[in-house]
Amino acid sequence: MSVQDHSHHQEHAQEEGSFLKSRGGLVLIGFLIIAGALLFTEHRAHVLGLLIWLPLLACPLMHVFMHGGHCHHGAGGQQNNQRGTS
Repeated sequence: MSVQDHSHHQEHAQEEGSFLKSRGGLVLIGFLIIAGALLFTEHRAHVLGLLIWLPLLACPLMHVFMHGGHCHHGAGGQQNNQRGTS
């Protein structure tokens, strides 16, 4: 394939546009919007019912991820004591 053939191929691809602007892409976008709206309206009660448990779940997760585990607590205190005495 020569350079001229390659540039002609790029121009042809740009003229066609993206998939989302094609007829099939628009149908897909419409389908996804309708499916999302139906899923939201049908399962809204289930999702809102689970939101009550979110703070209870957040407490242990925040403890684990924000502390980084329990093995680091003692080492930090010993380093601070050594720094203060020297």
